[in-house]
Amino acid sequence: MGRGATMEFGRRTFIQATGLVALGAWEHDWDRLRRALTGRLVLPGDDAYDTVRRPYNRVYAHRRPAAVALCADESDVARCLDFAARQRIPVAARSGGHSYAGYSVPEGGLVIDLAALRGIRIDHRGRAHVGAGTRMIDLYDELARAGRLLPAGSCPTVGIGGLALGGGISVVGRKYGLTCDRLLAARVVTPDSRLRPTDPHTEPDLFWALRGGGGGNFGVVTSFTFDTAPAPDVVVFTLNFPAGAATDVLGAWQDWMVGTPDGLWTACNVVAGSPPGTGVVGTWIGPERELVPLLDRLTAKVSPTGRTVVPMDYGTAMRYFAGCLPACQPTDGTPFVASSRMLNRPVDPARVVTLLAGRRAGRAQFDSFGGAIGRVRPEATAFPHRRAVASAQAFVDVIDVSEAEARRTVADLRDGLGHDTGYVNYIDPDMPDWRTAYYGRNLPRLSRVARRYDPDRVLAFPQGLA
Repeated sequence: MGRGATMEFGRRTFIQATGLVALGAWEHDWDRLRRALTGRLVLPGDDAYDTVRRPYNRVYAHRRPAAVALCADESDVARCLDFAARQRIPVAARSGGHSYAGYSVPEGGLVIDLAALRGIRIDHRGRAHVGAGTRMIDLYDELARAGRLLPAGSCPTVGIGGLALGGGISVVGRKYGLTCDRLLAARVVTPDSRLRPTDPHTEPDLFWALRGGGGGNFGVVTSFTFDTAPAPDVVVFTLNFPAGAATDVLGAWQDWMVGTPDGLWTACNVVAGSPPGTGVVGTWIGPERELVPLLDRLTAKVSPTGRTVVPMDYGTAMRYFAGCLPACQPTDGTPFVASSRMLNRPVDPARVVTLLAGRRAGRAQFDSFGGAIGRVRPEATAFPHRRAVASAQAFVDVIDVSEAEARRTVADLRDGLGHDTGYVNYIDPDMPDWRTAYYGRNLPRLSRVARRYDPDRVLAFPQGLA
């Protein structure tokens, strides 16, 4: 379908089919929106309000949106955007609700909750058609049943919508790329309430922006189509190291991971303490016997106190990293503060350890990049960090420390790494020069796409491109 045909569909057929024309002029009447929706509108005072309004990050549990729309279908999404545009109230889509800065729950605004849009269908070509409200653990289980793989996140309750739109780092990403690299098509309701199917040939600028341009910037994606790969067996490994070895381990890990085969993904964690602790985890796509000499190269530099290597089928491996073996533990969120940097060169390991030494809480996690991720040109998708050798996440649970102390620790780590880029899916309300940090040289094109599809700034939020 060409651009003109798409716009014609969006203006006439879709709006008429959803009944938006019949709604007439809005009068800031939540009851009218409630009657118009196929799904449910939850307002303050309703029994479910305090449950459905909460974000995963409990640091922002105080946020009180004016309403939460539990959308049943695309027409509900269109009605909500039409209402928000007419009433000029904040509006945000929520897939899994894991926005690090709580942006999916706008204070005094309208939450477009997509949890009911969670259908998964894998066709005979291995393409996965996934509703935007689908959560990782459900997607992984369905993929495993079909013998297919999609590189995506490890947290079981993260929604596919936010993950894919920001890029999508995976424990098999060096072999299979980012989540957004596997995107073939999407269905998007833009702020003018138009449904826009998009792919490389239909609304190509919008499609480009959806692959790494961040959630909430261009419209509300209601479904995705991904290309999947046959699911291989996965060898999972862990290496534990003695106290006091963190500087040597991080230094050795950075030297070791560069130039490793695509089938190897690995992460190095440095944890606050006196002294800081450290460990390495990873996956290997290939025969176990070929992993052994790779690990020996690292452990020859720093001797571990423990080493485990366990072959697993794909589905079991994804459940392992999700913390869902033997079953996922119920959770309604946790309070935390986090930030990130994308590393184009190694960091000073002694500096990282010094920043975490003596702290009561916090960790720095370094995920290896390269491989398939780095073979995509930085301007080919909206995700700009193709030349990164690793990502770094600074993370502090606000449990045994105050939020203020957590923010100081995160800021010290973020700014002490000596880099000026960041990952939009680890969005940080305090990130210096966040536009350039998240989007780099792709920022001008992304800004043009945002102005084109949201000229009235319906989807504006503190770190939004609108």
